Amino acid sequence: MSSELTLALSKGRIYKDTLPLLAKVGIEPTEDPERSRKLIIPTNRKEINLMVIRATDVPTFVELGAADIGVAGKDVLMEAECDNLYEPLDLKIARCRLMVAIPKDKPLPQGRARIATKYINLTRRYFAEKGQQVEVIKLYGSMELAPLAGLADGIVDLVDTGNTLKANGLVPTEEIIEISSRLVVNKASMKMKAATIKQLVNELAAVVG
Repeated sequence: MSSELTLALSKGRIYKDTLPLLAKVGIEPTEDPERSRKLIIPTNRKEINLMVIRATDVPTFVELGAADIGVAGKDVLMEAECDNLYEPLDLKIARCRLMVAIPKDKPLPQGRARIATKYINLTRRYFAEKGQQVEVIKLYGSMELAPLAGLADGIVDLVDTGNTLKANGLVPTEEIIEISSRLVVNKASMKMKAATIKQLVNELAAVVG
């Protein structure tokens, strides 16, 4: 039975924040994943390979077994509503907050507010739990533009420094959840490759603190 592991990483900030953690446990890609044309990148530990994919694809690749383990933001995991994953470790990287933001001095209307976001499920759940009806408009980017253009009354998006919101006349008003990146594991892989996976989880836990 093979003990090789494929680790799926999100492109962008999570990828950049994960590499130093992997280096601390002695795992380094043999090629630069951002420059290589290879879709699966070997590492200096022959039992571990990397794939670098879109953040929203990580839960799918891991849940369906195309990757054994992965690193994804808690926002992506909650939005995907995956059931076939273990989440053994909070890596405490890529921290931010998922928040409601509105134009300054213009609160959400009492009736059916329009909210622009890429987090459809999270947004609907949040407002439903508050007993507030909203119309959710799915966008993939330039979220701050939606209220400025009259498309939406507010947005739900990730907030780090808040500078982009401020520059566009928006203010964060409600925090939905604090976000960090988590290590996730396919349930079948956890059974079939338990020793290798548990070793990696323990190694990472030791350097995360």
